[in-house]
Amino acid sequence: MRKFNIRKVLDGLTAVSAVASASSAAQQQQAGNRETEIQETLQSEHFQLCKTVRHGFPYQPSALAFDPVQKILAIGTQTGALRLFGRPGVECYCQHDSGAAVIQLQFLINEGALVSALADDTLHLWNLRQKRPAILHSLKFNRERITFCHLPFQSKWLYVGTERGNIHIVNVESFTLSGYVIMWNKAIELSSKSHPGPIVHISDNPMDEGKLLIGFESGTVVLWDLKSKKADYRYTHDEAIHSVAWHHEGKQFICSHSDGTLTIWNVKSPTKPFQTITPHGKQLKDGKKPEPCKPILKVEYKTTRAGDPFIILSGGLSYDTVGRRPCLTVMHGKSTAVLEMDYSIVDFLTLCETPYPNDFQEPYAVVVLLEKDLVLIDLAQNGYPIFENPYPLTIHESPVTCCEYFADCPVDLIPALYSVGARQKRQGYSKKEWPISGGNWGLITQSYPEIIITGHADGSIKFWDASAITLQVLYKLKTAKVFEKSRNKDDRPNTDIVDEDPYAIQIISWCPESRMLCIAGVSAHVIIYRFSKQEVTTEVIPMLEVRLLYEINDVESPDGEQAPPLPTPSTGSNPQSIVPQSHPSTSSSSSDGLRDNVPCLKVKNSPLKQSPGYQIELVIQLVWVSGEPPQQITSLAINSAYGLVVFGNCNGIAMVDYLQKTVLLNLGTIELYGSNDPYRREPRSPRKTRQPSGAGLCDINEGTMVPEDRCKSPTSDVKDNSFSRSRSSSVTSIDKESREAISALHFCETFTRKADTSPSPCLWVGTTLGTVLVIVLNLPPGGEQRLLQPVIVSPSGTILRLKGAILRMAFLDTTGSLVPPAHEPWREHNVPEDKDEKDKSKKRRPVSVSPSSSQEISENQYAVICSEKQAKVISLPSQNCIYKQNITETSFVLRGDIVSLSNSICLACFCANGHIMTFSLPSLRPLLDVYYLPLTNMRIARTFCFTNNGQALYLVSPTEIQRLTYSQETCENLQEMLGELFTPVETPEAPNRGFFKGLFGGGAQSLDREELFGESASGKASRSLAQHIPGPGGIEGVKGAASGVVGELARARLALDERGQKLGELEEKTAAMLYSADSFSKHAHEMMLKYKDKKWYQF
Repeated sequence: MRKFNIRKVLDGLTAVSAVASASSAAQQQQAGNRETEIQETLQSEHFQLCKTVRHGFPYQPSALAFDPVQKILAIGTQTGALRLFGRPGVECYCQHDSGAAVIQLQFLINEGALVSALADDTLHLWNLRQKRPAILHSLKFNRERITFCHLPFQSKWLYVGTERGNIHIVNVESFTLSGYVIMWNKAIELSSKSHPGPIVHISDNPMDEGKLLIGFESGTVVLWDLKSKKADYRYTHDEAIHSVAWHHEGKQFICSHSDGTLTIWNVKSPTKPFQTITPHGKQLKDGKKPEPCKPILKVEYKTTRAGDPFIILSGGLSYDTVGRRPCLTVMHGKSTAVLEMDYSIVDFLTLCETPYPNDFQEPYAVVVLLEKDLVLIDLAQNGYPIFENPYPLTIHESPVTCCEYFADCPVDLIPALYSVGARQKRQGYSKKEWPISGGNWGLITQSYPEIIITGHADGSIKFWDASAITLQVLYKLKTAKVFEKSRNKDDRPNTDIVDEDPYAIQIISWCPESRMLCIAGVSAHVIIYRFSKQEVTTEVIPMLEVRLLYEINDVESPDGEQAPPLPTPSTGSNPQSIVPQSHPSTSSSSSDGLRDNVPCLKVKNSPLKQSPGYQIELVIQLVWVSGEPPQQITSLAINSAYGLVVFGNCNGIAMVDYLQKTVLLNLGTIELYGSNDPYRREPRSPRKTRQPSGAGLCDINEGTMVPEDRCKSPTSDVKDNSFSRSRSSSVTSIDKESREAISALHFCETFTRKADTSPSPCLWVGTTLGTVLVIVLNLPPGGEQRLLQPVIVSPSGTILRLKGAILRMAFLDTTGSLVPPAHEPWREHNVPEDKDEKDKSKKRRPVSVSPSSSQEISENQYAVICSEKQAKVISLPSQNCIYKQNITETSFVLRGDIVSLSNSICLACFCANGHIMTFSLPSLRPLLDVYYLPLTNMRIARTFCFTNNGQALYLVSPTEIQRLTYSQETCENLQEMLGELFTPVETPEAPNRGFFKGLFGGGAQSLDREELFGESASGKASRSLAQHIPGPGGIEGVKGAASGVVGELARARLALDERGQKLGELEEKTAAMLYSADSFSKHAHEMMLKYKDKKWYQF
């Protein structure tokens, strides 16, 4: 907590308030003096900006790899990102600086390293032995394009195939090229006239490392003898090849082709395939060839000890299966299973028990990387069920349209949401553990609960547990189920105001303490939800319809007096005049045939069964008015202590008492001003004098008329990279752009007028023209009286002005602490209360947790108001501006939040020019200003949010959330919190060759690659061919590049040492193993020297 003397502050303030009544000038001066009493503890050194973690499915994936010993999965993307996944909770994101697409990934199995090949013809070696992986080496090919790479298990020589059909060999320790090159013209027959095409496959014979199988795109396959530098066999086929796979015994291989066929070849019979299969082809009579099918993009051939081998392939469907979903086919013995996928298949890998290619593979699962999902199939269970995916990869299940972030929530919230969400889980998953289980969790240094809420285009809302840099879905709410769904496009009501996604969520207002939730959707609808652990059936869904109208008379008096009252059903003088409707409106058109009094969506009129979780309290819809569609909602606020919800758009503001289900306030924005309107409102004409503050950033393309005044769905912004100042995507004409919209709403208990001596409940309203207006709320007593007596709402006359649209408001007490809005504690509403509880609820006062609540009423508060351009701190009740900060002149603030950090509070802002800034409160001293990220699209603007304890997030791609911190403390602890990908694991033993195989030369033949590819044997590669670039990974990774038994153990120990952990008994064990391995290598070396010059018969 802050260090200050409350008594001293109180004495000072009492003295000040005595003098303050003298004159307003003296009051302002005293306010300045008074402010020096508030001790601000936040300094610039408390702030540092860094990315923490990235969650979600890798956007536009392009490559896949798996380390079968470390059990780590790697995914590369078209934008050069690299995502690594271990056990649930162990994830890592890296980025290639060039941003070029990743075309292939290859693990150095059990070495803690990974090679990536990119579309810009670079190879990179990543060190995974550090918490944030880094590039150790890069190699840029200058003259040839990389098409395929292959790194044999336990080899340091990487084969790189190119578009020209050549193969180069790279030493992965030094990342230098060998002089050994396999040229395409040597590989294919000299009599062949045409080029065989790019290399699509390279692999060594599982039983003989000296034989390399090379697949050319045109259909030619060559078995190359590395020692004799010539082709042993050439296999030609007239269909293009997509992939090749070996049988583990090295006597057969299988190719997949562009006509949907598979050819199986015996190694020693190159003239024709041993077998040709068309998995999805219709077998024609008369022995004719089956009809051609779509290309088989990949095939894998995996053997089992106990039964038939598995042939697994993607693609190959017949051409007449139009509209059929992409499939993975699993052929096992006589059975063929076709597994349909939701998205197209990017790549797949079969997970096997052994890393050795020359042993029975024993496949147990298939990882399928889809365009927008990751699926794991259990091969060991009948029916091939999928594993339940524990990673948070479903953020984009429906496109995200908005999100909110809450750090330091009540501790009982996550368990409550988890318990109702657990009932929503699907059945039928594999019973086995998730097989990607590598890595270790980091230390949890943050103990506070964090929740992220995402709103989606289909009207769903997801609650996520985001505590301690992890992410897990807790609960999903479908808001669309309250509405009647149109079965097809023709059946849709003509009252829609959006072309697609009519249920999309635009704004979320949530009170974590009371668990009340309110959402605003794109069809000008608001739904209020209450949390319950009981299932209920609602017979009639409570609903209200509201007419919000914008109309100005043609003639306005030059002195800007109040316009005549609008012809709305409810005016300020009689807030109860709207009759709440509990059934859909029947009048659908006015006398002149225009649509009138109809909402955009139709609420179901049948009973609705509501599961435990969030249950509907009230549906509010704006209706069409004389042919004018309702405008989308631009701001929303709910208060559980007052039982009120308020929302506004470019037409005006409406307040609803959700306990009594009545409309309390329904005013055009101009009416809010009363007789104090500072603007001359010219009817329905564009405002030429004021240019929108976003105009400098890019063209405003929302100023064009759209047929039928339809507005864009929030998801359409993803395609549209431009950004306009207007918050409301419904503002589709210049006329509406010129209207004053409600942009911020805040319920609070504060001073409403200068003369006030005590705070009272009120609503502060901010508009897009920078005006703040205050509405007084007169609430009846609690208990039964609250449901019987009306809430009286009246404008206070208080008007404050800022530059730019108002974004956020908050209130501080005399000590500079945040005064949160009053709230009710959560209680179960679906269980009848007993008498004692009823009495308690009558007496219960709304909770407002303010450190100063016990202090004298006469003391002042401070209003903090942040707009797109500036921030002001205003002393209340005097309404003097005591601090002002111009945040930006040339840009505008997209998001401003008043947040707590290190037992203090600050204002955090994100600007359209990419700057993240923080300011102290109340003095608005700049504490941080960092250029972080330019605003490239609407998605970032729509989803960026700050929360307490220095946390922030935004949607970095349509499928991924990027979290960041602006707290120095979190940045320092981040290293500890991150999980570790690499853990020392012993490599499994190689398969036993058996006595006879060893005697007669049957088993696997090894190859001294160093002798073949090393500089002494093959010479140096051409310098112009590729250029070596040292990476920023540092010496830490170079240590991990040695191979062999001794190096393995030394590295295992090194990895543990680097983590700074005490090894204890393990250290002694490792030391003993290290010593024995060392002595073994010495003995081996001595033996080698002893017998070096002896003939074989002298042994």
